[in-house]
Amino acid sequence: MEKIILIVHILAAAAVIGLVLLQHGKGADMGAAFGSGASGSLFGVSGSSNVLSKLTAVFVAIFFVTSLTLAFMASHRSGSGSVVKATSAPASQAVPAVDAAKVDVPATENAPKDIPN
Repeated sequence: MEKIILIVHILAAAAVIGLVLLQHGKGADMGAAFGSGASGSLFGVSGSSNVLSKLTAVFVAIFFVTSLTLAFMASHRSGSGSVVKATSAPASQAVPAVDAAKVDVPATENAPKDIPN
């Protein structure tokens, strides 16, 4: 089931990308680059939505639903747990504690000497 949702998700993403690239933006004429048609194009009244914008909205909704579904399925997957739990070492394989009283530290030549006050 997850693979089917993933395939629908990828197809919806490709459809959204394709439909957005096919649409003609507001003020995308040659004159808009020089300021001739840009007076009302930013916040102006948009015309009736065409088929491409309605299809884009449908595919965006499909993409949103499949994204939430895949996230829900991934968070409720049984057996795998989270990445943090899977990579952390069990307590039995932890590094043993070192007793500082039993550690013999050799003196070095560059050890600090008594500093006068």
